[in-house]
Amino acid sequence: MIFEVCVNPRSSRNRVERQGNKLKVYLTKPACEGMANKQLVDLLSEYLEIKKYQIRIRSGKKSRQKLVEIDAD
Repeated sequence: MIFEVCVNPRSSRNRVERQGNKLKVYLTKPACEGMANKQLVDLLSEYLEIKKYQIRIRSGKKSRQKLVEIDAD
């Protein structure tokens, strides 16, 4: 399963909003040195109740617009 994710780093709190087939994710970490991407995987893992290794950022590692693949095995 592939999701489109819009990320907003440096927010006041972490949260996930579902907008149709897209996810809008607010992260407290800044978008430098991969900190926001790591926090994105952690937060999506909790939100979707799956293991972290099942989440992979397919594209947009340096962008706010990302494609995230979920391996549901």
